[in-house]
Amino acid sequence: MGIKVIGAGLPRTGTRSLESAFTRLLNGRSYHMSVIPGHPFQLGEDWDGALAGQYPDWEKVFNGFTATVDWPGSMFWPELSEAYPDALVLLSVRSSADEWWHSFDETVLRVARMALAPDWTEGCGLIDLLERFTGTAKWDDPEIMMSAYDRHNDAVRRSVPSDRLLEWRATEGWDPICRALHLPIPNVPFPWANGRNEWD
Repeated sequence: MGIKVIGAGLPRTGTRSLESAFTRLLNGRSYHMSVIPGHPFQLGEDWDGALAGQYPDWEKVFNGFTATVDWPGSMFWPELSEAYPDALVLLSVRSSADEWWHSFDETVLRVARMALAPDWTEGCGLIDLLERFTGTAKWDDPEIMMSAYDRHNDAVRRSVPSDRLLEWRATEGWDPICRALHLPIPNVPFPWANGRNEWD
């Protein structure tokens, strides 16, 4: 089966919608953090190893999947781009770093802060991702997070050849994705999912 699309976009950039979209378009499962049984704090041996610089057998990690979106996969877009050289790299973005941060702060960071409690014992996978993403243990800062967002997106834009990269915003729906994959547009509305209100 193999990975046909590598989602390089960060959480809160439409990744849950993309999971549903690729499941329909590619007739196979999409790998999103939500498929990890212990998510978001217990990511499992393979991802713990990857975060420590010991990359797993990607074919084993993504066995049965046709696309990967969201963390932890998008944190390793360079390695996955090399492992799957024929896959489209899709960079999902928000209209600005500020807009992204507000969404991220009200959802993902709200959950992550629970792990900062002195008596926390449920794992630290999400904290490890945040520290890798920002390069610091002081990730709970708007400026640090927004700088990391811009840095991440710029790295993808600089590194991925233009004929292999699709930069996408959720408002664009099916059309650019289907054109990039040379697939017909489904005769159904784009699957909007995981809005901020669903985290309440």
